[in-house]
Amino acid sequence: MSASAKPSLERKTYLQKMRIHRVVVLLTQLMILIAFLLIWELAANARFIDPFITSQPSRVLAAIIRLHQDGSLYLHVWVTIVETFWGFILGTGGGFLCAVLLWWSRFLHEISEPYLVVLNALPKVALGPLLIVWLGNGSAPIIGMALLISIIVTIISLVSGFQDVDPDKIKLLLSFGATRLQIFTKVVLPSSLPTLISTLKVSVGLSLVGVIMGEFLVSKAGLGYLIVYGSQVFKLDLVMLSIIILAAMAAIIYFGVSFVEKKLLRWQK
Repeated sequence: MSASAKPSLERKTYLQKMRIHRVVVLLTQLMILIAFLLIWELAANARFIDPFITSQPSRVLAAIIRLHQDGSLYLHVWVTIVETFWGFILGTGGGFLCAVLLWWSRFLHEISEPYLVVLNALPKVALGPLLIVWLGNGSAPIIGMALLISIIVTIISLVSGFQDVDPDKIKLLLSFGATRLQIFTKVVLPSSLPTLISTLKVSVGLSLVGVIMGEFLVSKAGLGYLIVYGSQVFKLDLVMLSIIILAAMAAIIYFGVSFVEKKLLRWQK
């Protein structure tokens, strides 16, 4: 009885230590954030920094209340969220399909490799004027910018992950007469799951970056529009407000992808 109960007690102790550790980490993170905001507010009140240039938490809060009252805050946030969503879906889905195609055909991969390297190194913002001419001045060029930024990285990362799969496993399936599709679904895709998850983390962040870059160039609403407008009329409270909201969105995206990661890893086991 004691021999069988001992591991259970050790496991409970371990889990309790892990819970305490997570709580301590979370509290420390919150304390750092609160300390940063407090120092920022006090420094602005004491004129150690110029609140006109750097703004301050109380002024940002006042801007939030003002935009909340006229309803424009939710419009700008919603526009950016929708554009990021479509940029991520199109970039990740298109990148995944292209990566599968390049893994499937070595000939296509060898042809496209130099073009992928060049397109990855090319500053996508340089293509912004072309996107505006081709797609108009609505949300389409903004989503197109997010798509361009995320899809190339997705293709390169996934193709690299597909090719790093243990070749002995593939040879074993080939010896049993497995088809190309069976090899991909039974070996390549499950083995590349960590690469797929890390690519999702990168792609969703790049999609948000692409949307903001697109909104800098052409937009009538969105957080990128607020940043440009606020800097042009020297309302830096709007700029700081938009940056803080973008940071919150990035945090939500991170936790969302982490949740998906845990589900996928549990499914893999």
